[in-house]
Amino acid sequence: MYQRHETGKLGEDLACRYLQNQGYKILERNFKARQGEIDIIAMDKKELVFIEVKTRTNINYGKPVEAVGSKKQKHLIKTVEYYLYSRNLENEFIRIDVIEIYLYHNKYRVNHIKQII
Repeated sequence: MYQRHETGKLGEDLACRYLQNQGYKILERNFKARQGEIDIIAMDKKELVFIEVKTRTNINYGKPVEAVGSKKQKHLIKTVEYYLYSRNLENEFIRIDVIEIYLYHNKYRVNHIKQII
């Protein structure tokens, strides 16, 4: 596995742990469709939350959330729409979040940005 993939998986694992500690129920990870991929799908009380996780070991190329530009947002929206349609969940309350994971040596920091789109 490439270093970038390992870093991404570690970030997703840390994001899941963070979400569970916040009371979220993880429903699914790495949902793939033709339209794109959703890193984490979770329930926050009665709200279905679709979460994009961005992990960085430094910010030389910008903050993690900056990687979720308009093109990525369009893919996320299309993937969320497909997920809702395929599971007959069109009437659910939903939210799309981004979780930034900053890795520093053996430490990390989580920044949860709610309702990004």
